[in-house]
Amino acid sequence: MRYRTLRPSLNNDERVSTALLLAAGTGSRLAPLTDEVPKCLVPVNEITILKRLVDSLQEHNFKRLIIVVGHQADCIRKFLGPFAGGMEIVYVTSPLYKTTNNIYSLWLTRKLINEPFLLIESDLVFDSEMLKDMLTPDRIAIAELSPWMDGTTVTINRHQKIGAFYGGDHQRDDKHFKTVNIYSLSRKTWHLVRERLERQISANMMNGYYETVFADMANEGCLSFSPVFFDPKRWYEIDNHADLRAAEKMCARHYQPQVIAAEQMVSRQKSKGSLVYKCLKGLDPFSKVAAPAMAASPLSS
Repeated sequence: MRYRTLRPSLNNDERVSTALLLAAGTGSRLAPLTDEVPKCLVPVNEITILKRLVDSLQEHNFKRLIIVVGHQADCIRKFLGPFAGGMEIVYVTSPLYKTTNNIYSLWLTRKLINEPFLLIESDLVFDSEMLKDMLTPDRIAIAELSPWMDGTTVTINRHQKIGAFYGGDHQRDDKHFKTVNIYSLSRKTWHLVRERLERQISANMMNGYYETVFADMANEGCLSFSPVFFDPKRWYEIDNHADLRAAEKMCARHYQPQVIAAEQMVSRQKSKGSLVYKCLKGLDPFSKVAAPAMAASPLSS
């Protein structure tokens, strides 16, 4: 059976224009690149992962970006400032980023979001055109399985909705699809998710993943995500150096800058001439956007 993405027309009331980026982790599998900068500021062909993400959101007219930071949080603040790509930037600091996982990061944002939003991980590179079908609430980006993919998979039920979530150790077949780690949530879904997050955190289960919450809700029939199919050749999740090299090759087909290989970045990272250091020393990549002072978030530091 061949699946396809349904493309309903958008109206201004349902269109997603807020994004939530989870960027608190240490990115230890990319060390030493991530010793002094967060993973999202590692360049892929001279363009940082974060710059690519912001450009994609800007292309689709997002207005607000909430970022959960932790490891080397100041680097992200210096890179983006209070505004970037036409978006207001709100920072949320995770004080426990070394000992918690993404379920805790998501929980930290519970008081800041009361609208439909796009949930996205900060280690993804992708063709921004594929985001256009994620602008409707209650959607999940998925892809047909490729050898490099690991982690959470899903199946699709007869109603063309996500039927179940499966952990990375579950046996896979041709009915399984890889999650891309991009979701759009409606206000109603977010309220239900928040209730589950509160239970998890109250039970001191802070080292888990929000995918387990989605899995429980899908099993109980109270989560209804429609699939959006991402081309496996047009996105990559960067966890380690092999992923970075593969992402560089993929992005080389879409971006013109000279490729900087991962091995070169290891030796150049601490050089004052490196791309990351230039960005952090005032070469604002979003300098076209005004950056007036803004009140600090009550959850920011």
